[in-house]
Amino acid sequence: MPRALLSVSDKTGLVDFARALAERGIDLVSTGGTARVLQEAGLAVIGISDVTGVPEMMDGRVKTLHPLVHGGILARRDKPDDIAAVAAHRISLIDLVVVNLYPFVRAASNPDTPFDALIEEIDIGGPSLVRAAAKNFKDVLVVVSPADYTAVIEQLDRGGGPSREFRFGLARAAFKHTGRYDTAIAATLGTVTVGAEGFTRAAPSLLPDALSVNLRKVRDLRYGENPHQSAALYQGFGSHPGFAVLQGKALSYTNLLDLDAAARIAAEFREPSAVVIKHTNPCGAATGGGPADAYVRAREADAVAAFGGIVGLNRPIDAETARAIVSTFIEAVTAPSVTEDARAILGTKVNLRVVVPAAGDALDHGGAVEDLELRSIVGGVLVQARDIVREAHTVWPGDADLRVVTQRQPTEGEWQALRFGWRICAHVKSNAVMFASADRTLAIGAGQMSRVDAVQVARMKAESLGPLGLTGSVAASDAFFPFRDGLDAVAEAGATAVVQPGGSVRDAEVIEAADAHGLAMVFTGQRHFRH
Repeated sequence: MPRALLSVSDKTGLVDFARALAERGIDLVSTGGTARVLQEAGLAVIGISDVTGVPEMMDGRVKTLHPLVHGGILARRDKPDDIAAVAAHRISLIDLVVVNLYPFVRAASNPDTPFDALIEEIDIGGPSLVRAAAKNFKDVLVVVSPADYTAVIEQLDRGGGPSREFRFGLARAAFKHTGRYDTAIAATLGTVTVGAEGFTRAAPSLLPDALSVNLRKVRDLRYGENPHQSAALYQGFGSHPGFAVLQGKALSYTNLLDLDAAARIAAEFREPSAVVIKHTNPCGAATGGGPADAYVRAREADAVAAFGGIVGLNRPIDAETARAIVSTFIEAVTAPSVTEDARAILGTKVNLRVVVPAAGDALDHGGAVEDLELRSIVGGVLVQARDIVREAHTVWPGDADLRVVTQRQPTEGEWQALRFGWRICAHVKSNAVMFASADRTLAIGAGQMSRVDAVQVARMKAESLGPLGLTGSVAASDAFFPFRDGLDAVAEAGATAVVQPGGSVRDAEVIEAADAHGLAMVFTGQRHFRH
C-alpha cells in the first residue's frame, strides 16, 4: 500500500489533505505534533517510531534521521539493487513526503527570541526529508506548501498518476524552499557575536558581507523599456506585494517604474496630494483641499507634459477626482483605493489602468526599515539604502539641521513653499532645479548636465504661466550650487528664496550672491541625487 510521510509546522489544510490521501488508500506516517493533530481528527496514523523502531528523542531533535525512513524515500524503483536493499532490510517505500520546516524565519524576526531558542528552530530532519524526496522526484512526490494540496489530489486521481512535469515542478519548489530556509539561517547567524557573556544578536546589517537575493517571478512583461528587450517582474518572498490592477491592460515595465515613482512622491505628503509622472520624473505635483483639487493643480502645472502621464494620489479616488482624471488622456493612476462611483466613471476609459496597492494600504514612506536598491553594472551589482527625505518630514523652520545662511530670513509663505519644493526635488533626476509655490510645482528642470541648464529648462517650461512667470516663487536644488552662476540664474528667473544642501567649497560666494539679490537661502545639509 502507498505511504505518505507527513511532518509539517504549517498545519493549514492538513487534516482535509490527509483525509483525502487516506480515502485513496494511502497509509499516513507522521511525527510528533503532526501525528497528534491527525489522530485527534480521527485518522489512522503510523508513528515514525513504529517505522524506525527507535523512539523520538532529544526533544524531537532525532526522529526521522534513520535508514528505514530515508531508504524508503531514496530507493529508485527502476533499480534492481535498490529494490533488493529494500527487501533485505525490510524497508517500507515512502511515495509522498509532505514537509514544511520549523518556523525559523518567524522566530528570527522577533529580536526578543533567545539565542538558544532560535537554534532549536533550525530544522535538521525536515530539510533532509525534503531534499531526499526532491532528489527522487521520479518516484516520490514532495510537497512543501499547503497551496499545492489540491493539485496533488487532482494529480493522484489523474489517469496514469501524477505527470512527470508535475513531479518535477514540486521538486523544484522543494529545493527553493530549503534554499530560502538555509539562506535565512545563514543571514541571521551572521548577526550573532560571541563574547564572554555568550551569544548576542545584533541588528541585521543593511549591507552584509554577503548579500543573497532570493526572488520569485511574478509574471513576464510584454517587453522592457523597448520592444526588443525581454522583461519580467520579480518580488522577494515576504516583500510588499506591490500593485494590483483594478482596470485596464497588464502593466508594462515602464508603467511599473512610473507608478513606483508616483506612489513614492504622493507618500511624501500627509495633506491631500497628487503628482503626474513622465519617465519617472514629476512634471507636476500639488497639494489641495481634496484629491480632485490636488490633481487638477498637478496636471495644470505642465498640462502638455501631463498628457499620457502616470498619476499618483495619496487619497482614495472619489467621483469628482475620477471625472477630472478622465477629462484628459492619462495612462495609469494609482491611489490607496477607489470608490464604487469612481470606478464606474474611470471604467468609461477602457485603456486607463487603475492601480491600487495589492496589500490594500498606501505606501508607507519613511518607515523604520530602509529598503535596498540594487542596480547592475558591468561586472557587478551596486547596492544602496533607498533614499528617504527624512528632513522633509521635520518641522520647518524649527529643525536644527536647517540653516538659514543669508541675511534675510524666509517669510512664513516662503518656508511653506521651500518645504514643499524640497520634498519634490529629491525625486527629480539629477541635476535638478525646480520652482514651486506653497502648494504646487511651477516649473521643473530635470536631468541636466549643469544647474544653470536646469534653471533654463525650468524657465522655458514656465513660459506658459504668463507674464509673471516664476516671479515670487521659491527654488529647490537637489545638490549644492558649485558656482554662483546657478544662483544668479535662479534669481533672474524670479525666485525669492532657495533651498539646497550646501557643502560647496564656494558656498561663501553663493551666499554672497544670494544676499546681493535679496534672496533668502536655506541649507538642509542633505543631498538628494537621483541618477
